Amino acid sequence: MISHREGRVAVIELARPDRGNAMTLRLCTELVDALDEADHDDEVGAIVLTGRGRHFCLGADLSEGFHHGGREPSPEHAAYVARFGTIGGVPRDVGGVVTLRMAALRTPLVVAVNGCAVGGGASMLLPADVRIVAHGARIGFVFGRRGMAAESASSWFLPRIVGMTRALDWVLSGRLLTADELLAGGLATALAPDDAVLDAAMTAANQIVEHTSTVATSLSRQLLWSMLSAPSPWDAHEIESQGVFDLPGREDVREGVRSFLDKRDPQFPMRVPRDYPGYGPRWPGEGPAGQPLA
Repeated sequence: MISHREGRVAVIELARPDRGNAMTLRLCTELVDALDEADHDDEVGAIVLTGRGRHFCLGADLSEGFHHGGREPSPEHAAYVARFGTIGGVPRDVGGVVTLRMAALRTPLVVAVNGCAVGGGASMLLPADVRIVAHGARIGFVFGRRGMAAESASSWFLPRIVGMTRALDWVLSGRLLTADELLAGGLATALAPDDAVLDAAMTAANQIVEHTSTVATSLSRQLLWSMLSAPSPWDAHEIESQGVFDLPGREDVREGVRSFLDKRDPQFPMRVPRDYPGYGPRWPGEGPAGQPLA
């Protein structure tokens, strides 16, 4: 895993280019660690995730295999279970650990999809807020072609993003999807030339960092994702009412109004997690202090 900062944007690279950035327990654990570090840094206003080399992520590394009940767990697998626990009496799906950590982020997440993203690599795109896809990229939810069912919580995310009809088509066929089809289906936010997809993702991330309040953006991100499973709009209304009551008394709103009246770019002083409001929604599975269990 390669992680560095460019201004207020944290850039995270999946760094197994010789294996197409295929997922292993180690890669996924390191990705969770990198997301944790970025999300807890007050000076990070957005995260960009991409893959080093030719592909974004070719899914599970089949040379490592799947961990099933009849296999003696490796020391690495035992350490993974000790850290992330079990669910329903079995170890948690490592792809789901990653996607749920992404969903729990307070920091906006932009992905730059180069080459192919298949299986768990395709599912990894779903909790992102902005998905910039290279013209030549191919994405596939290929689980059935390997004898596996949907995983990485993709059965929850995908139909909410593209609708049930498209989700069923994409998952049941397991076919590779073109960039144009992803854009038409609503999974891709925008397309970019193959050699400029990371630059386009950085531009999108900097648009967020430079022009919006970090606190307001983080709160809105969590509202939009968490309300996907709310039983009624009253759940949103309750938290939004807290924001409408509280935020005007904070410095970011004062600066937003002043900058508008002065006809200048805003310089928002508030930061996340430092100034994140206590009434903000918590993604299911978060601890009592609002920290994700992952």
